[in-house]
Amino acid sequence: MADSATKSPCRRRRVCDNLERVTENVNENNELRIAVVGAGPAGVYSSDIFLRQLKQTGEGLGLGTKARIDLFEKLPVPFGLVRYGVAPDHPSIKFIADALEKTLDNPDIHLYCDVEFGKDITLDDLLPRYDAVLFATGAVADKPLLIPGADLHGVFGAARFVEWYDGYPTGAREWPLDAEQVAVIGGGNVAMDVARELMRNAEDLKTRTDIPDNVYEGIKANKAKELHLFIRRGVAQAKFSVQELREMEKLPGVQLVINEDDFDLDDETVERAGVNKLTRQMVEELFTIREMAEDMEDDGGVDFEGNPAKRKYYLHFNADPVAIIGADGKVAAIRVERTETGAYGAMRRTGEFEDIPVQAVYHAIGYRPASVPGIAYDEAHTVLANDGGRILASASDGAASAVLPRLYATGWAKRGPIGLIGSTKSDALLIVTNMLDDFSKDGASGRVAPDRDPASIDRLLASRGVAPIGFAGWKRVDAFERAEGAKEGREHKKVVEPEELRRLARGE
Repeated sequence: MADSATKSPCRRRRVCDNLERVTENVNENNELRIAVVGAGPAGVYSSDIFLRQLKQTGEGLGLGTKARIDLFEKLPVPFGLVRYGVAPDHPSIKFIADALEKTLDNPDIHLYCDVEFGKDITLDDLLPRYDAVLFATGAVADKPLLIPGADLHGVFGAARFVEWYDGYPTGAREWPLDAEQVAVIGGGNVAMDVARELMRNAEDLKTRTDIPDNVYEGIKANKAKELHLFIRRGVAQAKFSVQELREMEKLPGVQLVINEDDFDLDDETVERAGVNKLTRQMVEELFTIREMAEDMEDDGGVDFEGNPAKRKYYLHFNADPVAIIGADGKVAAIRVERTETGAYGAMRRTGEFEDIPVQAVYHAIGYRPASVPGIAYDEAHTVLANDGGRILASASDGAASAVLPRLYATGWAKRGPIGLIGSTKSDALLIVTNMLDDFSKDGASGRVAPDRDPASIDRLLASRGVAPIGFAGWKRVDAFERAEGAKEGREHKKVVEPEELRRLARGE
């Protein structure tokens, strides 16, 4: 059989001419232009991985190795979840924030803080100026608590409480901490964060973290004496990280209290828990907590250091809150049904109920990732409608939906509010791989945006009176926070007011 090139010389010339045009475009420094919406971990990781992957594989894909990424963030400062969604006493947060900052200090990444998608810029603004738009918008609201009494005064979603103690720019500045008995609902890390902060010693928290003055004063005035954490399923089905458990173990002035029956696991459950390394480690740590709780009780009600405990932290497994009981419109108690959980996580109700007096209830049963103007939202999975990170035209139940070219999602916007911060890296690699693959097949080396002037977006924002805060502005904020912290022997002291953040960022 004749060689295809010999058989079709015209076809061979067309291929060669095509490759020459692609190479010419790439060599003219006609860089790929990517807009990323959201400057939290998902957006920053994706930006870094995109640039790295492009350098490694771009030439082989006919894309070249040059790209410019513009990172848009609605808040005056970057880092999203790391700065505003994780408890301030997590020791790993400092290292994550430092790594994200190093990524942003890259001449190929341009930070545009204080620019809100849907308000200051729209999809119609971005598509003519960028070859692709990647949404990394995170989550801002709680999933609703759907039990009777959820609307009583004294019931709070975790998201708003986290905003308060993390100093979110538009969050509350005061928080009612007058309940002596408190309930927290949830079997994941956010529930653990909320419970731990409610049991925290204010002086210890101030010494170790960057909390602002209003949070310090609020925690200092906290009247909580008892906290009950309710997990619907058993010890082997909880979703806590080992780090969260170890932080719970070292709360000054707090006695841990457990129910021995919760730790009576059958052989099948133990065997099943051992299959997954992280689950096995979690269960082992929970049994360490059981031993600690027994010692604390035997020693007359002490904390982890043997000092008299001022507060008690009850850990309830196989306990499903089914109603919140009110009096005069306020929380008075929580009704809990005892459950039983099989080795594979199947839960069975027992019909045994208990009412536990509390005056406040916090629910941490999941976040709802933010919707995005102009992008279909999958209500069933609470994510932007997507297929492997490629944005879909609709989220029809069971029906195939067309992929919208040049639009992508990553992080919680793609998969929902699950996994640790590090999980966003694997998401980012998948999305970046898909993006580069799509670029290599579009016939234009990915360079499809008609407006290729990098200054075009700056002129547009200026025409609308929008003054973005860049990386240099963030560094000015960071320097101020470090200086304020140093006055009190702390590494940082967080600024919370948005206007003050803007003023500091602009050097005013």
